[in-house]
Amino acid sequence: MEESVVADFVGRIHTSDVESDDPVRGRVLLSQRRLVLATADVRTTVPLSRVFDVVVGTVPGDLQSFFSDSVTVAYERGGRRSTALVEGESDDMERFTRVLFKTLLRDVTVTVRHPAKVGGRVTDAIDRTAKVSLSPGVIGFVGADDSFSVDLSTVIDYDRTDRTLAGERRPALVFRHVPENRTVTSIVTVPDERTLNVLGRYLRLEYEEVRTEVEKLDPTGDELEVLVSIYSAGGEASVSQVVTGDATRTSMILDSLRESELVVDGETGATLTRKGRMVVTTYLESVNS
Repeated sequence: MEESVVADFVGRIHTSDVESDDPVRGRVLLSQRRLVLATADVRTTVPLSRVFDVVVGTVPGDLQSFFSDSVTVAYERGGRRSTALVEGESDDMERFTRVLFKTLLRDVTVTVRHPAKVGGRVTDAIDRTAKVSLSPGVIGFVGADDSFSVDLSTVIDYDRTDRTLAGERRPALVFRHVPENRTVTSIVTVPDERTLNVLGRYLRLEYEEVRTEVEKLDPTGDELEVLVSIYSAGGEASVSQVVTGDATRTSMILDSLRESELVVDGETGATLTRKGRMVVTTYLESVNS
C-alpha cells in the first residue's frame, strides 16, 4: 500500500469473500484510502470512498454469537451493497473505530447553524461553512470565522432532515446537546447521504448507549411532572420550585429520581442529568406528536 497505514492489528473478520459461515482470524489494515482485511486464504479490499455506513457494536443476527467488540462497515461493491465485519480486543477496536471515523470524515466540509436554538428560543445564528474535525469523544466544526465543538457525552437527541441551501435540497442533521446545563440545538447540513450516515453514526456513539438505558425506564406520572418542572426551570430547580402538592411527597419523588440517575444535587437544587433530559425530551415529543 502506497499510503500510510493508520491502524494495523489481528482480529476476527467476516466478509462475502470468506467461505466459512463463521468469522475467521485475519489481519486488519486501515489506510487513508482503503480498508484491507486479509486471512490465510482471501484478501478483501474496501475503498473508503465506497463506504456508506459504519455501525459500532451491532452485527447481523446470524453472527451475534461470534462478535462482541465489533464494527460493521457497509460499502458498495460491483454495484451491490456488501458488509465487512471486524472484531478485536477492546483497545484495538477503540482505536480502529476512532481512526476509521476520522479518516472517513477527513476534509469534509459542511454548513452549520449553531446555536440554532437555546432551549426553545430560536436564535439569529446564520449558516456558516466549516470543516469536520474529530478527536476522542468530541466532534469539532472548524470555520474561518467561528468554530465550536460538541462533547459526544452531552448529546441528548438526534434527527435527520432536509434543508434547501442555494436552491439545492441537501440532507442535514439536527441534534440537541447540553453544554453547561443548557439545551442547545445545532443544525449541520452535509453534502450527501454518505456523509449523513457516517457523521450521524459518530454523533450517536455514546448517545445510543444512554438511549437504551432510557428506553428501559418507566417513570410514573408524578416523576415526569417533577422532571418537566425542573426542565422548565432551566434544568436546575429547588424543591419549592417543583412542589406539585405535598412537599414530603415531592422529596420522595426526587429521591426516586436520584436513584434512577435522572437528577443529581446541584448548587441551588435538583439538576437534570443527561439521562433525565433525554427522558423529558422523549416525553414532550410524545405529547406534541
